[in-house]
Amino acid sequence: MKEKILYVVVPCYNEEEVLKETTKRLKEKLSNLIKRKKISKNSRVMYVNDGSSDNTWNIIKETNNKEKLFTGISLSKNRGHQNALLAGLMTAKKYSDIVISMDADLQDDINAIDEMLEEYYKGNDIVYGVRNSRKKDTFFKRFTAETFYKIMRFMGLEIVYNHADYRLASKKVLDELEKYEEVNLFLRGIFPLIGYKSSIVYYERAERFAGKSKYPLKKMISFAWEGVTSFTIKPLKIIMNIGLIISLLSFIFLIKVIIDKYTGNNITGWTTIIVLICLFSGIQIFCIGIIGEYIGKIYIESKKRPRYCIEEELPNK
Repeated sequence: MKEKILYVVVPCYNEEEVLKETTKRLKEKLSNLIKRKKISKNSRVMYVNDGSSDNTWNIIKETNNKEKLFTGISLSKNRGHQNALLAGLMTAKKYSDIVISMDADLQDDINAIDEMLEEYYKGNDIVYGVRNSRKKDTFFKRFTAETFYKIMRFMGLEIVYNHADYRLASKKVLDELEKYEEVNLFLRGIFPLIGYKSSIVYYERAERFAGKSKYPLKKMISFAWEGVTSFTIKPLKIIMNIGLIISLLSFIFLIKVIIDKYTGNNITGWTTIIVLICLFSGIQIFCIGIIGEYIGKIYIESKKRPRYCIEEELPNK
């Protein structure tokens, strides 16, 4: 059987502290796989520079000059992890049969690539890398992550539990991915939508080798909200249900007011009324905000602006 060409796509944003170690480990892994004839000698690692402000792109260019297994592209500006990843996937699929995406921080176990390839050769077009536990996380990190996946599932999203963006995808899958033209990207939700036969590889997630996480709590919340509003209208249905409940409660209160009037009871409790007015006003503003979020997404999608712009692509030697 002819060896398949594998490209490993690695988005990078200000990763100068870890990039040399990442290069060292990925070189060892790909060299070993080529030697064992698991992949073609034309396989490569493709770094994607997402508008880094440090020395990341220079390190990538130096690596490309010294090591034939490494290539890279640089985006014209920082477009965010999902857009950078998409840029790498769409570029890599032109040269490869299989693409594996992973982060540059070495938290994803590089050795899981072997098992991913085995699953691919068994006939799976998508292989999800899933961490087997969160024991190393702090209680807060574990709680927020588990809440994220529970909310996603409650909202009706088909998402793989404890899976980030460490996955294998065949060229066939990436050709289908190219047909998804939305600007508001949430790739963890798109891949399950594509279909095709898939499987899961479990791995132990390590501590970050160096540098700081690019996903603090604020970004994680924003990312979760992006996923929900990009893939489901359930929040709008929840708003409708809230509106029905408030209308029902208002109708009941109206009946009470009429009864009090005809029975001669004085209407008291102005504090309660003010509190209720403030509460319902807050709910209304919140609901309008959610509706506005969806309208804003429609506005952005209608412009059909490019999701990324590749400023420079390094040669594949």
